[in-house]
Amino acid sequence: MQPTEIINKNKQYWEENADLWFGTTALPTYGVKFVSEDDLHFFKDISGKKALEICCGSGHSLKYLADRNAAELWGVDLSHKQLENAAAYLRENGYTAKLICSPMEADLDIPKNYFDYVYSIYGIGWTTDLQGTFNKIASYLKKDGIFIFSWHHTLNYCVAWSCSQRKEEVENSQLVFNKSYFDESYFTMPVDGSEIVLCNRKISTYINALAKAGFIIEEMVEQNDKQTMESVNDNSDKTKKAKMIPISVCFKVRKI
Repeated sequence: MQPTEIINKNKQYWEENADLWFGTTALPTYGVKFVSEDDLHFFKDISGKKALEICCGSGHSLKYLADRNAAELWGVDLSHKQLENAAAYLRENGYTAKLICSPMEADLDIPKNYFDYVYSIYGIGWTTDLQGTFNKIASYLKKDGIFIFSWHHTLNYCVAWSCSQRKEEVENSQLVFNKSYFDESYFTMPVDGSEIVLCNRKISTYINALAKAGFIIEEMVEQNDKQTMESVNDNSDKTKKAKMIPISVCFKVRKI
């Protein structure tokens, strides 16, 4: 499947299902069952800063920064419907942002060496050109500007509960590898009666691409939230899995 085909297929999903995801996985949240900005403080003092969000979705993360007195906010998303929702949500709360409808891989009309922060909350993994996207993000940032992004942890897609029809075996089920960690090929996934197309990149793939784009890593976090890790009453498969492997990963890097 060619990159353009992948982008168009994923865009169709978001155009049709944007409302289902309204307000989900947005700051201060970085991911499912994951530590939040309240724990990490990656943004520190955003007051007076210029920020660009890649895959801004419904605008909730933009509002989070606006509430903290960010000086200027921009957002990019490939879905018109997502941006319609974002514009309406920000307007209802008395804010505006410069919103651009485009794939993140495209050559965008975004100023260079301009932003203090570029960030993406569970969005960067949709790119079909990781190196090119990181290179573009580096060009948008000022020297010493910060890039923050979160995504599914690679292990999350590689490990699943073993399946069995026998009750006694289900109760003793184990997490097993159902996909190679080294397999970065694209795959289709059914979601909400439709399909999306993703690839599962190795952690080293992200790190090496960041380095080539001119970033230095300040922090990489794989920690699930304290409530999940200490839970004694939640026996759901998702919680049990989160106690054993990281579900999400988050990077804070600086342009050098």
